[in-house]
Amino acid sequence: MPESKPRKRTARVAPQTSAAEAYKPNPVWFKPVMFGLMIVGLLWIITFYITEGAFPVQAWASWNIVAGFGIAIIGFLMTTRWRS
Repeated sequence: MPESKPRKRTARVAPQTSAAEAYKPNPVWFKPVMFGLMIVGLLWIITFYITEGAFPVQAWASWNIVAGFGIAIIGFLMTTRWRS
């Protein structure tokens, strides 16, 4: 009985990107915005406590703490994307 010939498989080559092409540093504005958000969030909370709730937004009452932490957390989340 005749045997069938095995098929020739071509080697699949994935396109290689060099490390230099894959690495792109952050824009110039990224670091100041990141640190700025962390500092603004901290100052928001400190202002709320020092003024006993009169500032930054009196109508928000204790939600000012959430706003301050929210601003600071956005800054901290930006640190996960930071490339120097």
